[in-house]
Amino acid sequence: MGGIGSMELIVIFLVILLVFGAKRIPEIARGLGKGIREFKTATKEIKDELNVQAPPRPIQPPAQTTAPRADAYQQPAAQPAPQAAPQADSPAGTGTE
Repeated sequence: MGGIGSMELIVIFLVILLVFGAKRIPEIARGLGKGIREFKTATKEIKDELNVQAPPRPIQPPAQTTAPRADAYQQPAAQPAPQAAPQADSPAGTGTE
């Protein structure tokens, strides 16, 4: 159901033959063939034009990650801790005993 069988195709062909006549059918077929050919070339040209306008981006290799350099993370040289200045209240800071 729903498909076109061989009997339906024969009936359609006979109706076309009666409407257009035997002399016009080849002309119609040629025109239909040219139309289909032009449609195919037009769609191909459009596809080619779209591909030319937006070229694909080149594939770039992933960025390489390198290990950090050893000297980049060196600790600064240890500086001696500042010594506290002697207090005037303390007997050790006055120098007199």
